[in-house]
Amino acid sequence: MTSPASRMPQPYGHDNSANLADILERVLDKGVVIAGDIRINLLDIELLTIKLRLIVASVDKAKEMGIDWWEDDPALSSRAHRNELARENTELRARLAELESGPAPKEAS
Repeated sequence: MTSPASRMPQPYGHDNSANLADILERVLDKGVVIAGDIRINLLDIELLTIKLRLIVASVDKAKEMGIDWWEDDPALSSRAHRNELARENTELRARLAELESGPAPKEAS
């Protein structure tokens, strides 16, 4: 005869089931892509289309796939922000040099 306690289900995470850290490690190692489109139509006239793409992967895996947009975004990368400031500084110096070397204004007689 079995006791009522032995028929109770085991809490999730016991036995050989994977824990959250294992699942997260697998997802980040392999990468997961979730894609979807949202379309809003009124009388067969498309009013709005939203395309959603979500990629969950480690930085290394994303770079393997050729995804590295965060490295060039000044809002996300301090290096990109410095590069943006240096580029802007170079452009402004070139414009200033061009203005300073331009033809001298004619004197009024």
